Amino acid sequence: MAIQERTVKNKRNSSGELTGRAGTVYDVNIKYKSDGQPKTYSRKGFPSKREAQQHEAEMKLKLASPSYSPPRAAQRKQTVQEYMTDWLDRHGSANLRPSTRASYQSHMKNHIFPCIGDVFLGQLSPSMLDDMYRQLSEKGLSQSSVKYAHRIMGVALEHARKYHYIDSNPARDTITKFGKQGKTPDPYTVEQMRSLLANVMGTWWELVVVLGGLYGLRAGEILGLRWRNVDLIHGSFAVVEQLPFRLPPGTTEVAEMAPVKSSERVLPITESTRPYFERHRAQQEEQKRLMAAAGQIYYDNDLVIAKPNGIPDRTQHISTEFGQLLRHLGMPHMRFHDTRHSAATNMHQLTGDFYTVGQILGHSLKGIGIQLNLSTNLEAVTAQYVDVRLERKLVVLDTYHQAVLDVG
Repeated sequence: MAIQERTVKNKRNSSGELTGRAGTVYDVNIKYKSDGQPKTYSRKGFPSKREAQQHEAEMKLKLASPSYSPPRAAQRKQTVQEYMTDWLDRHGSANLRPSTRASYQSHMKNHIFPCIGDVFLGQLSPSMLDDMYRQLSEKGLSQSSVKYAHRIMGVALEHARKYHYIDSNPARDTITKFGKQGKTPDPYTVEQMRSLLANVMGTWWELVVVLGGLYGLRAGEILGLRWRNVDLIHGSFAVVEQLPFRLPPGTTEVAEMAPVKSSERVLPITESTRPYFERHRAQQEEQKRLMAAAGQIYYDNDLVIAKPNGIPDRTQHISTEFGQLLRHLGMPHMRFHDTRHSAATNMHQLTGDFYTVGQILGHSLKGIGIQLNLSTNLEAVTAQYVDVRLERKLVVLDTYHQAVLDVG
C-alpha cells in the first residue's frame, strides 16, 4: 500500500509545530523504476490522509518522467533553519550585496526561524507559511515586513527546488493577501529642492544635498567619493566606488572602497554646482590647516565628504540625521534615498530624456522605468548600443540645476 498510517507520540499540527500529544500520521511510499532499476520514494509524517493522497498523486506523475530526479532524503531532513543558514552563507556571499545579506540574516533570525525554523524542509507546506505570516502580523509587524519575509522565503525555497531538495516551492502556493504598503513619499519638486538647498547653505549638508538631490547619488556613493575622482579643471567627477558596508567601529582610514551598486559613470560638474564643490574643497583645506596648527591628527582619506578630522562618515548617520533635519526645517518627510528619486523625476520632467536620466543615475532601462513609474518598449539589446556622451548628460543636468539654483 502506497499510504500507511503510523502512530507517533508527539504529532505536528498543520503549521509544523509539535503538539506534545500522540496522534496518527501518514507516510507515502511509492515504488517506481529509473533507468530500468527498481527504486522507492518515501516521504513520512503527513498530518492528514488527504495531504498524503495529494502528495502521492503529484509524485506518481513526476516519477513517471525519466528526467525527474526526486529530492534526496538528506536534504529533506534538513530543518528550515539549517537549510536557510547554509543557503545564505553560500548564495549570499556571492550574489547579495552586503547590506541585503545582513538584512536577510536579521529577518530570518528575528522573524522566520522562531516560527518555522525547526520544521523539516521536506515537510514545509503553504499552510505553514500562511500561519507564519499571520503570526508575524499578530506580533505587530508591518505589512511591508511580513511581505519581506515572504520574499525571502520565496527566493530561498525556489533555490531549494532547483537544487532538488524539495519537489515544489511552497511559497508559490500561499493564499495570504498582503495589504497595501505604506505610501512612498512624493519626490521633492524643483521648488522644494531649492528651499532645501537654501536652508542647508553653509552647513555640512550643503554638498551632500547637491550630490544626492541634484545628481542622484546614493549615500554610499557620496561618502565614497574621493577627490582623486573629481576633476574641477575639466568639470567632471567619476562615480566608480562607494563606502564599504558597515565599517567596523573606530575605523579611521579606508584602504579600499567597495564597487558601486550599479554601473560606473562619469558626470559633468555644471556651472551651477561648481561653486559648491570649490567652496567645500576650500573649507576642507582650511579645516586641515587649523587641525595641524592645533596639533591634532587629520586622517586624510582623500574623501570629499568626511568628518572634520577626515574620518569616513556612515550612511546610517546620513539616514538618521536627514530625517531630523527635515523635521527641524518643517519640510515634508522623506528618506535621504528619496532625494535620488527627486533628482530622477525632476530631470525627466524637465527634459523628457528617459535614457540619459538612467545613465546619470547608473540605472538600466528597466531600473529607471521602475523608478519613474514608466514603461519602455526599448529592448535591452538595442539600448546596449546607445551612447550617451558627457555632453548629453551636461544638457540634462544643466537644465535641472539651472531650474533649482539659477533664480533671477
